[in-house]
Order: sequence, then C-alpha cells, then structure tokens
Amino acid sequence: MTFDRDQFICDCRAAFAKDVSYKAVREIVARAVSDPRAVINALGDSPTERMQTLYLGEDLTILNVISAPNATLLPHDHNMWAVIGIYCGREDNIFWRRVPSDPRCRIEAVGAKSMSAKDATPLGRDVIHSAINPIARVTGAIHVYGGDLFRERHSEWDPETLTLLRDETGQRR
Repeated sequence: MTFDRDQFICDCRAAFAKDVSYKAVREIVARAVSDPRAVINALGDSPTERMQTLYLGEDLTILNVISAPNATLLPHDHNMWAVIGIYCGREDNIFWRRVPSDPRCRIEAVGAKSMSAKDATPLGRDVIHSAINPIARVTGAIHVYGGDLFRERHSEWDPETLTLLRDETGQRR
C-alpha cells in the first residue's frame, strides 16, 4: 500500500462533504495509518518536533504532527471534532470535563486512552484532553479537524491547578 498525500486530502474532503460528522473521516485516517511505513515514506521521517499543515480550509484542517520525546500538551479543547491517527510512537490522552458550578472553571479527569501506531481515535466537539508522548522517541500522527483549527477559538487549562488559563474568547484568567 502507498500513502498519497493529495489523494488522502481529497478522500477526507469528499467524506466530510457527504457526512459532516467524523465517522467517515475516521475510516480514511484508520486506513492510512494501518500502513505506518507508507505514511513515513510519503511525509518524511522527522527526528524532531514539528507541525506540518497538509491542508487548511474552512471545511477541514489536516496536520502532520511530530511530538518530541516526553512532550506534554496542556489540557485544551478544539470546539470541533478531531480524528487522531498514530503512525509511529505513542500518545497518551487524558480526557477531562468541566467541574459543574466551579467558579474557577476547574476540570477533572474522566478517562484516558493510550494510542500506538495504527490507532485512529475520534474526539467529539466538546472533548477536553491533554496529550503526552511518554516515550523516548518522536511520535508521528495525522490530525484531521472538522473546520479551520487556526481560526476557531479554544480554551486551555493550567496543567498544575486544572483551572482555566485562557477561555474560548482568548481572555487570560
């Protein structure tokens, strides 16, 4: 099997045009990462952390994300669905929810999922998660978002206090 970047983008866009949920896109991502070597051959084998935009439109954002060894992303939301497909390494996600009626807008953990090469996982529109690369080498993942990730506002939480750092309007707390 080969991974063709342009065909992958076309397939994701066509799937989204037929069904705006993540379901059809998840199948395309799962098929792509089922052959990690093909993805690496097409996108390159980066030894360092980087984020490469493969496609950016109002409909979808498609990224190739290389996470550094032992890297951590603080808790955040996307305000849109996402599909994450791992093609090398590992990513551990902690899922969070807002604590009801907490004046500090705290979050609490409600679940976790470890993903390895060949895994493709959807995240719903309202999901809050943090991500960790717990291994001593880079992790490569294709991320597909159901909209323009860079224009959509999102919230971030302090990883130590679990209180809101920045809300979806961009205001610091």
